[in-house]
Amino acid sequence: MIKVLPAKSQIDHLVDHLFRQETGRLVSVLTRAFGSENLDLAEDVVQDSLMEALDQWQSDGVPENPSAWLFQVAKNKALNIVNRKKYKRQYSKEISHSLQSERLAEPTLNHLFSEQEIQDDQLRMIFTCCHPAISPDSQIAIALKTLCGFSIPEIAKAFLTTEENINKRLVRARQKIRENRIPFEVPQGSELENRLNTVLETIYLLFNEGYNASKGMEIVRNDLCEEAIRLTQLLITNETIQSKGNVYALLSLMILNASRFKARQDSDGNLLTMAEQDRSLWDKQMQSIGLSYLQRSTENNDISIYHILATISANYCIAPDYQSTDWGNILSLYDSLIKLDNSPLVLLNRAIVVSKVSGPEKALADLEMIKDNPALKSYHLFYSTKAELLTEINQFENAAHALQMAIGFAPLKAEKDLLARKLASCKARI
Repeated sequence: MIKVLPAKSQIDHLVDHLFRQETGRLVSVLTRAFGSENLDLAEDVVQDSLMEALDQWQSDGVPENPSAWLFQVAKNKALNIVNRKKYKRQYSKEISHSLQSERLAEPTLNHLFSEQEIQDDQLRMIFTCCHPAISPDSQIAIALKTLCGFSIPEIAKAFLTTEENINKRLVRARQKIRENRIPFEVPQGSELENRLNTVLETIYLLFNEGYNASKGMEIVRNDLCEEAIRLTQLLITNETIQSKGNVYALLSLMILNASRFKARQDSDGNLLTMAEQDRSLWDKQMQSIGLSYLQRSTENNDISIYHILATISANYCIAPDYQSTDWGNILSLYDSLIKLDNSPLVLLNRAIVVSKVSGPEKALADLEMIKDNPALKSYHLFYSTKAELLTEINQFENAAHALQMAIGFAPLKAEKDLLARKLASCKARI
């Protein structure tokens, strides 16, 4: 049965959703088939399949199971490719013989497109992207692009850098994969542990893009957050990974943060600060799960960035109301965090907590020390934080100027609307 959706905007939205949900899965299984040196070919097949969906669904309507349709089209395209002589000898060594056999090619692809194989291939894909032959910044960029379906602007936002820089990193990463014939596999032993940190960082960036979207109308993009959590759960169930403290800590952090999603907007879609949120909307069951994962993460006495961040999030979750938040404990946690990560975003978040413990003047002094950092020059939350602190000490004119800067840099309409409401309130008090 075909359900007709004549509006092109609806088709575009659905294809964009599928792009988010299925790109990583499709690119992974096709890279397994073609070999990592043919990553570009795998991406092209996925892109062609999505374009075919756009064209065909617009005229014929959307199938009952769009994902299954998309996978079948991609599999058919892959089968056509492996039957062309010009691509022979270019496949993955693991399955080259099967793909070059007319009798075995189709059943081999059917096996590769099975759900369990796809899950395994996603782990292979992310570890391939995080190979040490690729520079660390390029590792995360190529993983976000191929496995998570990030656009160039989204990756640039995640790195607080330019789109041109991201393009260069992607080109370098693909070149390294080809030149070094990086194997499409989950590594073993010490190499696995060394590469796991980059894998976790990539997954966390994926979650953050869902938690604080960089474009579009949605404040939270649940599909990205769910994908990040699902990828982390794949790591948990993988028996090759022996030490999983960091993995449990990251999973705890994401689940605790996700438990507050429903309270982040009011009924009109307006963005709410944590102080304004209705805590009865926080998902207590998710919080319980997140806290249990946090407990498991400490079984081997591991301490990582994710352990500290998850503990900070846990402090927010267990406070019965905003006023009861244990700011002193959270500040101590941030003091521990900056020993591991003194990035400008961590220092900015620490300044917010400093204002709760030592007052807005001390927090403003801390912001003054990081104001010239290039990563914060166009970051709207730096200016909105500064405005909030200036408002607390009745410097409304300076606060209004900071809010105007924040509005100019804010990427989402909901954020701009929240800042505009604050600006109007501030101007009324000048």
